[in-house]
Amino acid sequence: MTYYVYIIQSQKNESYYIGTTRNLSDRIERHNQGRSKFTKAKRPWKLVYSKEYPDRSSAMKREYAIKRRKSKDYISKLIEEFSSG
Repeated sequence: MTYYVYIIQSQKNESYYIGTTRNLSDRIERHNQGRSKFTKAKRPWKLVYSKEYPDRSSAMKREYAIKRRKSKDYISKLIEEFSSG
């Protein structure tokens, strides 16, 4: 089953949230409806990056790898690559 790693950006304060999901459009909608405790206060959100993975394990490994970097420069590079291609 396909999974996605995604990055959304708050339109309120430009912060990022990184996550994993099976249904990308539904998950973004849930963030924007305030149905996610962590992202509720920073709505609205826009999708700035997503990448498809063949299984949950691969997607979660990638999510954690991105989070471990703790680098806005690295996230900006991912977003730039996503936007251009």
